[in-house]
Amino acid sequence: MGIFALVTGRPGPSGFGSASTAEQVTEGVDASNLTAIVTGGASGIGFETARVLALRRAHVIIAARNIEAANEAKQAIIKENISARVDVLKLDLCSVKSVRAFVDSFNALDLPLNLL
Repeated sequence: MGIFALVTGRPGPSGFGSASTAEQVTEGVDASNLTAIVTGGASGIGFETARVLALRRAHVIIAARNIEAANEAKQAIIKENISARVDVLKLDLCSVKSVRAFVDSFNALDLPLNLL
């Protein structure tokens, strides 16, 4: 694919291009048997990742420093998709203590980890 096709969003060999959305790319995917941890899921690309994974029925764990913002993201996802399975756990990747606490909290949920 040439640079012009990339910039203009023309589809490549996969059928998707730079203008494709996450919803389009995951259409038809059933992630109901998957658990995903999404860091940065409270905003931006992380939020969109969490939202679309939940839309595709994955159990989503939003790992975030700001629990308040993460809970707002969770509520926004559930408002759009009432059957969404979304949990929020505190995680500050700059703190080893926080990472250890996150691991303990996640392990206590007794869920598999399929996507990170």
